[in-house]
Amino acid sequence: MKRFLTAVLIAASASGAWADGLKSLESFMKNAHAGKAEFTQSVTSPPKAGQEARTKVSSGTFEFQRPGKFKFNYTKPFEQLIVADGKTLWLYDADLNQVTQRAQAQVLASTPAAILTSATDLKALQADFGLSAQPASEGLEWVLASPKLKGGQLKSVRVGFTPEGQLAALDIEDSFGQRSLMQFKGLQTLAALPASTFQFSVPKGADVLKQ
Repeated sequence: MKRFLTAVLIAASASGAWADGLKSLESFMKNAHAGKAEFTQSVTSPPKAGQEARTKVSSGTFEFQRPGKFKFNYTKPFEQLIVADGKTLWLYDADLNQVTQRAQAQVLASTPAAILTSATDLKALQADFGLSAQPASEGLEWVLASPKLKGGQLKSVRVGFTPEGQLAALDIEDSFGQRSLMQFKGLQTLAALPASTFQFSVPKGADVLKQ
């Protein structure tokens, strides 16, 4: 859960690149009502004394539908499922056969998930985040989203788009100095997904923790 909740380019003409980044974010929020993609997530924690920083890599699939529904299905190196059905956020750890259940409204307002799935336009997103365009780098146009609620685990999210305006990356930094880079591949934007996509059933024999 922490990985997700905490665990979102230098050009010749900086002003032009900045405008394109915000325009891409606005277009994504307005037009991408639903979609799916593959993702790779690299989580790097601050190095301990005398040690180098270590990065853990995981991968899986991502599906979303506005407003407020999404599913992250981690398949490597361990199976884990995160589902938001609009009311409840479910986290299933296959190794532990354990489910964590939380009220969605209490945990998602100032998280990367709000950028991808909850807000329907820039104005709504600006209720929880300060938005500023960033110089282009690594072939992407970036927007920095800084949560207005101070004291939380999330420090900032950079949202990266391709020059064609396709969502490509979330670069997330938390207040403990941990960085989580989520890169999307093969994103397909759709009008809708089947309702069953975001329905979660507790696996047989799983322990359920309500928070």
